[in-house]
Amino acid sequence: MTCDPVFHPGLDKLNTESLTRLASGQRIQIKISEEIWQRLDQFRSIVLEKAEGELSCYGINTGFGYLSDVRIGKDQLDQLQQNLIRSHACGVGSPVSPDIVRAMIILKMHHFAIGYSGISRACMQALQSCLSHDLLPVIPDKGSVGASGDLAPLAHLALGMMGEGDVFFRGERIAAAQALREAGLKPFSPGIKEGLSLINGTHFMSSLAAFAVQEADTLLRSADIIAALSVDAFRGTPVAFDTEIQEVRPYQGQRLVAANLRTLLSGADEIRDSHKDCDKVQDPYSFRCIPQVHGASRDALSWIRDQTNTELNSVTDNPLVFPDRTVRSGGNFHGQPLALAMDFLCLAISEAGSLSERRTEKLTNPAQSGLPAFLSHNSGLNSGYMIPHVVSASLASENKTLCHPASADSIPTSADKEDHVSMGPIAARKAMMVNQNVAFILAIELLAACQALDLLSPLKPSAALSLIYHKVRELSPGMEQDRALYQDIDIISRLIREGGLIHLLKEAGLSLH
Repeated sequence: MTCDPVFHPGLDKLNTESLTRLASGQRIQIKISEEIWQRLDQFRSIVLEKAEGELSCYGINTGFGYLSDVRIGKDQLDQLQQNLIRSHACGVGSPVSPDIVRAMIILKMHHFAIGYSGISRACMQALQSCLSHDLLPVIPDKGSVGASGDLAPLAHLALGMMGEGDVFFRGERIAAAQALREAGLKPFSPGIKEGLSLINGTHFMSSLAAFAVQEADTLLRSADIIAALSVDAFRGTPVAFDTEIQEVRPYQGQRLVAANLRTLLSGADEIRDSHKDCDKVQDPYSFRCIPQVHGASRDALSWIRDQTNTELNSVTDNPLVFPDRTVRSGGNFHGQPLALAMDFLCLAISEAGSLSERRTEKLTNPAQSGLPAFLSHNSGLNSGYMIPHVVSASLASENKTLCHPASADSIPTSADKEDHVSMGPIAARKAMMVNQNVAFILAIELLAACQALDLLSPLKPSAALSLIYHKVRELSPGMEQDRALYQDIDIISRLIREGGLIHLLKEAGLSLH
């Protein structure tokens, strides 16, 4: 029996792995220590003090954005916060997944628990109740420019807490008010500054980034496995992966990928033995340069992960409340660090897909592989992997378009008060789309490599690669004559995205870098 994951907001550190693990389960134990409750009370007292004062204090007794110079009467401060949430809840598009919504709530609680926002215990308890009941506000995926943070998505999150809009609850999309009643909860009424604190911050793009980073890590490790299978199926040479070659250009990613390839191709290998005396001098770049290309993507991902982990443990509210009883306006909500990181992620993962597409082309090209055209039995009558490669080319080309940097654009908003925005949420959404496309590209390569192995039978690959081959054949039989492959591609892409290839080798005692 497994225990529900436990998280201590404000005390535990979050990273992409822990956040995605917490957000992917419907039962999460959130434990808030007395130290954190007292910290919240300390910062809250400063906010209430400023609200009673005569000086204008942004977000506490003034309007917002261009209207920050408008002073609001004391009897209207709560209404100000509720109006803010309602006015900003205007996102469009498709609802984000439940995992992303959970991640946003967890992040909000964590950042509030760190301090500096000045929200009340009741606000934190409302977030905790949504999470513990898995009551998840419906959040459209479009409408944020990434400064002042993710205003529209976070406003939809807060709207659900108020008992307005729709939520996902017990497997259904229903009115938030009804869900709160069924859960035995009261709608939350945001008080002074709380509406602003709920909608300020980078929590939407950060949640997307965490999932994108974790999936990219799985894709890159899986790409090494699939590439090794293709090397064998292509009857390529492992010489390019020798340790000595990597040591004279010692990038960490390149060294790790080459080590993985050596591991996967090691041991008895009948296919490799069958062509050891051939006159081929060197393989195409898409085989020979796997360590250099996959490795560069890994090194990029390492930096991207560090950027994202920093953001997950940062306070991105505005204004910020400090222990010296000052309230100061800044720009921590600006999503530029994540926007650049997510644009870089698009490039890093797209390149792994680009190399994969080239290997599929080589496997299906008889002039390159020495195998029947398009890996088909009775070529001509059968088209084999002709069109799966076309699909792969289509996806690789689409990724090139998605790699256009969202962060290169900015449109001034709020009557030019917010005159530079990050477009970080767009960059993060693009990264998720690139990941999905690359998973399909890798799936097509894996299926093509297995088909090539069928054509090389009875010769067998290494023991590690045989495990991968047999797993694929459990899910997708070999193709003696043409059939529709769309379901096979979908099934194998899900196996890849869920880390199935990595887990299979790990269970066999083979852990890759």
